[in-house]
Amino acid sequence: MADAINRSITVSVSNQTSDPTIDKSRLREAVTHVLESNSIGSATIGVAVVSDEKIRLLNREFLQHDHATDVLSFPLNATGEMLEGEIAISLDTAARQANEYDWKTVDELLLYVIHGTLHLVGYCDHSETTMAEMRTQEIAMLAHFGLRPHYHDSTINI
Repeated sequence: MADAINRSITVSVSNQTSDPTIDKSRLREAVTHVLESNSIGSATIGVAVVSDEKIRLLNREFLQHDHATDVLSFPLNATGEMLEGEIAISLDTAARQANEYDWKTVDELLLYVIHGTLHLVGYCDHSETTMAEMRTQEIAMLAHFGLRPHYHDSTINI
């Protein structure tokens, strides 16, 4: 019973853009769903919805990549029972990609926060094998919201 008392998930979402339509509760739900689906019961995760300009600065400062990107994940503490991390997602990139793939910007943001959370729980996408595992998880997490990803990967049965 003591284990249940110590288990909690806290997700905060900060909209650092001028777009008032960001669905913070949906993004919180996505993070929580990924964590619970991966047996993470104790976590504190911060999500920031930012512009391309801001994510470019973060990407340059922390990863030495001088370009905007879709999502950045920063594990802060993954030792013991508690997972702590930060995720930055770009609204500008989401809007462009959503337009390109003919789906909603809010759904692209959802994909980004799922992808970022999967990184925090230990998934990576640096090889064909790990990318396939990541995509399989993304597909499963998006299905929780009644969505299918816009990408198609022939190595995955969707």
